[in-house]
Amino acid sequence: MRPQQLSTFGICSRPVFGDWPLFTPLAIICDTCHLVMRLNESQRCFFIRNTPDCNQDGGFLNYLETAFCLFPTNLLPLAIFFYVSISPGLLAFLHSASCSFCPNLSAISATLKLTHNVAGVTFLALGNGAPDVFSAMAAFSRPQTAGLAIGALFGAGIFVTTIVAGSVSLVKPFTVASRPFLRDIIFYMAAVFWTFLILYKGQIHLGEVLGYLCLYVGYVLTVIISAYIYNRQKHFINGPLQNGSNHVPEYQPLLTCTESTSQIFLKSLNPVDIRKWRRKPWYWRAFKVIKVPIEVILLLSVPVVDPDKEDRNWKRPLNCLHLITGPLICVLTFQSGEYGLLYIQGGFPVWALTLLIGLFLCAIIFWSTTNYQPPRFHFLFSLLGFLVSAMWMNTAATEVVSLLRTLGVVFSLSNTVLGLTLLAWGNSIGDCFSDITIARQGYPRMAISACFGGIIFNMVFGVGLGCLLQMIAHDNMVKLQPEGLLVWVLAVALGCSLAFSFILVPLQCFHLGRPYGAFLLLFYAVFLLVALLTEFGKITVG
Repeated sequence: MRPQQLSTFGICSRPVFGDWPLFTPLAIICDTCHLVMRLNESQRCFFIRNTPDCNQDGGFLNYLETAFCLFPTNLLPLAIFFYVSISPGLLAFLHSASCSFCPNLSAISATLKLTHNVAGVTFLALGNGAPDVFSAMAAFSRPQTAGLAIGALFGAGIFVTTIVAGSVSLVKPFTVASRPFLRDIIFYMAAVFWTFLILYKGQIHLGEVLGYLCLYVGYVLTVIISAYIYNRQKHFINGPLQNGSNHVPEYQPLLTCTESTSQIFLKSLNPVDIRKWRRKPWYWRAFKVIKVPIEVILLLSVPVVDPDKEDRNWKRPLNCLHLITGPLICVLTFQSGEYGLLYIQGGFPVWALTLLIGLFLCAIIFWSTTNYQPPRFHFLFSLLGFLVSAMWMNTAATEVVSLLRTLGVVFSLSNTVLGLTLLAWGNSIGDCFSDITIARQGYPRMAISACFGGIIFNMVFGVGLGCLLQMIAHDNMVKLQPEGLLVWVLAVALGCSLAFSFILVPLQCFHLGRPYGAFLLLFYAVFLLVALLTEFGKITVG
């Protein structure tokens, strides 16, 4: 079929004029990658390779080209099955890396002597929201996948404020703290409204990006000032409390035993806690078995400094190995290994130089430290762990975004609907179960605070930092073109869920009961139905 016939057969959405040469790239006429499934099987590989919209700038595997060019046409379903199979593994890797991310951030905040309030809304918020933020940053890095970021951030916001908050209310009805609840709702509504205006304009400039970051600075200052006022009032009413009790660890060995270096190394590579394994249900054990290879890879490459442990998680042989593996991971994952494979003056690869430096540092640290006493510079390992886990998360997020875009092209789904469903669910389901568990243990206030406090950070830094990095790499302006009606359905639904909480919760004297929880779950079900009907063209405007 000649390119000038594409509009006649319904391939292009606009008319095509002129006598185009037979081998003119279809990208000249059709500039959207989603049209590939309307072509004959013999033309799809050529279309993928010659259409700019199908280009994949980041990632280790070009999923579109692999599916349409490497696999035979009759084995395309096998390629899609493979992609669907590995997507949960990538999401599991993303969340496992964030588990290594959080203790290091806690150690950094302890080293900087930050208060709990400041650490909670800065470093720890970054640790908890790392999967969402890194996924958004990876999606904003390319104009073709910006819809994934919008869908994921808005979709996760609706999921957390309805499904998670509603589940907590159903499990453990309680009275929420009024001022923190209203504070979080107001700031989140401001962030959503700011994003709505930017989507309406279709572009974002540097000043608006800095406005996002200033909004979060204002939120942090509000948290600090309100906590200071609250503590002063509490101290004035109750007076200083004397507490002479000392904390005794739950498990204390009766006799200390000396372990060899090899025993310490092998023990530190075991990701399974035997006591925890025995009391967990079978499905947790099954999921743990699947995650063990991922956790071993992270244990071998990411140093973790835990300030809550007496030895701050100092494992001399493993930490020395981290000086080799950690920098190598950073070099080989940065820009998908583009710089790690470069040659210095055409003869010596960058990764080999990194390996030699790591071996040198490993030897120095190994011979200058002991197994049982962490060195003074141990806090520097938290910086290395922060960097390595961030690189792992960025790599996993980039692969997830590229894979989801491929699934969207194959199944003719918009990036927005993939973001609000698969990506949002994958990033939020862990928080959902953890918040429900916290509520069942008798801490529903902590669970509801995590619901609203974390998504403010995700929205502000997901959009703000993602667009800022895009501006640094390309231009001082980023275009955000909404993908049809669905984006506005998302924005309106999120705004309505926040407005309902802002109005209904004070009317109930800030008591979150089971009827309110059921209402939130019903709201999400209605929203999801409307979103899917909009995606498949059953609901249109005009």
